[in-house]
Amino acid sequence: MAQLEQRLPVELFLDLDRSGPVPLYYQIASRLEQAIMDQTLPAGARLENEVALATRLGLSRPTIRRAIQDLVDKGLLVRRRGIGTQVVHGKVTRNVELTSLYEDLERSGQKPETRVLSVEVVPADETAAEALGLPLGSSVLHMQRLRSADGVPLAILDNVLPGQFADLDREALEKHGLYQLLRARGVTMRVAKQRIGARAATAHEAELLDLSRGAPVLTMSRTAFDNSGVAVEFGQHCYRPDRYSFEVTLVDR
Repeated sequence: MAQLEQRLPVELFLDLDRSGPVPLYYQIASRLEQAIMDQTLPAGARLENEVALATRLGLSRPTIRRAIQDLVDKGLLVRRRGIGTQVVHGKVTRNVELTSLYEDLERSGQKPETRVLSVEVVPADETAAEALGLPLGSSVLHMQRLRSADGVPLAILDNVLPGQFADLDREALEKHGLYQLLRARGVTMRVAKQRIGARAATAHEAELLDLSRGAPVLTMSRTAFDNSGVAVEFGQHCYRPDRYSFEVTLVDR
């Protein structure tokens, strides 16, 4: 749950140079960034509105708005409908390797939270059957989850697993990452095929991720294989681009 609105200490801005060459919005943004980094403004804190802050500091609202937008672009602040401007830990940069989002968040010091949207055994459709190497119509476990970090929605995770994992339940999926649960069952994931892209969010995705309708989302589809070459998971995920990015190291052959 978001914290109550937090008034910024005026002391942060006492040394603003109002006549020098450095733009005021940049000075404001720098001080806000430092306050977030040293946890004067902790993750989850809600900033007072732009009008109130501008009035207290004797600055124009456009100056405050641009400073805040700079930190939104950096992934340190997020604007949420009905809540306001909220502090977050920062943008998650994910190396393209065989890890789960849950593990990436934990490694970056953020608190992953999961809301299970659905989990059910269904017949495999053509896409899932092909990805998992199963006959069309085979029983598979289909799940959809909303993953958040420090209370801010980050990604919608849509996964299909072969039928032997049909007993994975909602409670386990809310408490643990999917790869953690698979490893606990003795599954060793060795390699994956992955595709990264982008598209416009659907109305439902925009609502879940707290985005404007039609806003861009990052997408990732992945099929993971165990050490015997058997497909154990097929995922189709979408991410908020202001809170998430992929990082790839390229090597000349």
